[in-house]
Amino acid sequence: MTEVAAADVTCDGEPSFDAFARYCPSRGTLEHVTGRWGGLTLGALYEGSLRFNELRRRVDGVSEKMLSQTLHALERDGLVHREAQPTNPPRVDYELTPLGREVAERLLGLIHLLEGRMPQVLAARERYDAARGGASA
Repeated sequence: MTEVAAADVTCDGEPSFDAFARYCPSRGTLEHVTGRWGGLTLGALYEGSLRFNELRRRVDGVSEKMLSQTLHALERDGLVHREAQPTNPPRVDYELTPLGREVAERLLGLIHLLEGRMPQVLAARERYDAARGGASA
């Protein structure tokens, strides 16, 4: 099924996307953005343009392979711009596109909300684990 065929067409002829529909192409982009490394990568790039190794240090714990895959997916989705400088050694910078900045702003709002509510989350986990005999996920 093609990407356009996966979307309904509205009365004005524009496609209408529904991430809850099985074959909607927006699901793939949602996965790239909300996956562990995608959200953190977008958040890190919101601070400004970064080289690959700078980005890898900022997103602590991501492997080189996973960061590379994440950047390729985000670039393909139009959220990240990759610029290779013709220098020796080669220099590659990554930055957010206007769409990527908009998405990152919303993700950072969620990240900051969760960071601020972690005491409540940790207390809920303790109650949950205590009620189930100490089991944790």
